[in-house]
Amino acid sequence: MTDPRTAQAPAILWFRSDLRLADNPALSAAIESGRPVVPLFVLDDDTPGAWAPGGAQRWWLHQSLEALSETLQRHEASLVLRTGNAAEVLPQVAQETGAAAVYWNRLYEPWANARDAEIKADLKQRGVQVESFNARLLFEPWTPKTGSGQPYKVFTPFWKALQKLAPPPAPLPAPATVPTGPTIKSDRLADWGLLPGTPKAKEPDWAGGLRAHWTPGEQGARERLNAFLDTWLPHYDETRNRPDKPGTSRMSPHLHFGEIGPRQIWAAVQHRMDARNDAQNAATAYLQEIGWREFSYHLLYWWPSLPEETWKDNFKRFPWADDPDGLRAWQRGITGYPIVDAGMRELYRTGWMHNRVRMIVGSFLVKDLLIHWREGEAWFWDTLVDADLASNAASWQWIAGCGADAAPYFRIFNPVTQGQKFDPEGAYVRHWVPEIARLPDKYLHAPWTAPDRVLADARVRLGTTYPQPIVDHKAARQRALDAFQQIKQG
Repeated sequence: MTDPRTAQAPAILWFRSDLRLADNPALSAAIESGRPVVPLFVLDDDTPGAWAPGGAQRWWLHQSLEALSETLQRHEASLVLRTGNAAEVLPQVAQETGAAAVYWNRLYEPWANARDAEIKADLKQRGVQVESFNARLLFEPWTPKTGSGQPYKVFTPFWKALQKLAPPPAPLPAPATVPTGPTIKSDRLADWGLLPGTPKAKEPDWAGGLRAHWTPGEQGARERLNAFLDTWLPHYDETRNRPDKPGTSRMSPHLHFGEIGPRQIWAAVQHRMDARNDAQNAATAYLQEIGWREFSYHLLYWWPSLPEETWKDNFKRFPWADDPDGLRAWQRGITGYPIVDAGMRELYRTGWMHNRVRMIVGSFLVKDLLIHWREGEAWFWDTLVDADLASNAASWQWIAGCGADAAPYFRIFNPVTQGQKFDPEGAYVRHWVPEIARLPDKYLHAPWTAPDRVLADARVRLGTTYPQPIVDHKAARQRALDAFQQIKQG
């Protein structure tokens, strides 16, 4: 083991949600300092108030850290793994290595902001230089402001303001090498129990679908982006609402873990727009989705209670239902509404769900079942590989009608017509709900309307092989409207 006292004082690069080498400003700054670099990742489930990664995220994190470690080894460096409260781990590692500086890229979750401020103050008091950077967003969340200097509450003016800012900085290239710092003790990734089926996880291995659908890591992120740009970007504005077509980028988990940055995506899409006239409208529609992610972080920064508290005060009086059976049916994908069940099964099998279907299943939970949006937020947090605190909270409050720029309270998606419109041939439902796959298109999205003869021919026995609807949508819609009217009147 290298004695840190005999070498130049190193710099610690604290990896967090930036598990990449390209366009990593903290890494670039650490290398430019001329110091040897100690790459460090801390699994911190101990910080008070922290939203620890859910089950699907832990699976992804294991794969992503494995990929990052291999990449660093090719760049002549080793990733150090530690567990515990980062406020205690960072000073400890700094002492072990004799580090003179610590570099990291900023997080924006409220608990992370408070923890990082504590760490920065502690390290500076110990004589350790600390520098932080933005690698997670196009712009800092406090940059866009209204004409009166206030944060935005509505997406459209926020998006217009974002477009008027100077273009995001060009992405930084990956370094050729990472100067090796002193060798210190590291945890074994396999001992962290991030994977289902491992001794510490104490769960069955449910992640087969995740392995089949995803390639975590920086290289996997680049490959997925390039495939999307080459094949689906020109048609994005036409196909993005069709869950039966692979027309979306599926970059969200790669973005969440920082295997690729939004500036890299922005630059790649802009380059494609410059090269192809037929991609203009589609590319603009796609970049707007990146803008919604920015808006979500903007909201979380200015309203840090967003994940826990209803944003609109009048919704704090909303008469949410206590319906554990309905919640369980929704989670398991056995509501009797095929498009809802298909989405929830896709989520559990792959750790991901098409964005249009996320809106449909979200509306069904909070408006058809009147179950609190926080129940949906919590389930998505545990099952989504791209579960992102800002986007998850902002989107659930949006669909519930209680958030910033929220959908009007009377916008209650009809799961039958939504399925007919966005899965017209039924390919999506048939894939994820195979027990009703033999039904004709006419009845696929509403099996209870099919005549007995049609059900028999399709080998469907409602209530046995596939459930009856757990709620009548027409009656549930009226119940929701009555509840919304009640809080509107105070």
